[in-house]
Amino acid sequence: MATEAKKLKITLVKSTISCLDDQIATVRALGLRKIRQSVVRDDSPAIRGMVFKVRHLVDVEEIG
Repeated sequence: MATEAKKLKITLVKSTISCLDDQIATVRALGLRKIRQSVVRDDSPAIRGMVFKVRHLVDVEEIG
């Protein structure tokens, strides 16, 4: 039985208005454009670091 990698469901819950430029770029790099939009990404240290940087703007759920 193959083990599947964990996934993270990341949802943008606050606007990026008046955020720092690097935080806006991080949200865009995660693939989020609109409030309440969700994306599913593989759980990796790079994605975790991006989420940590904008943790006040997003909600994160572990899937799998």
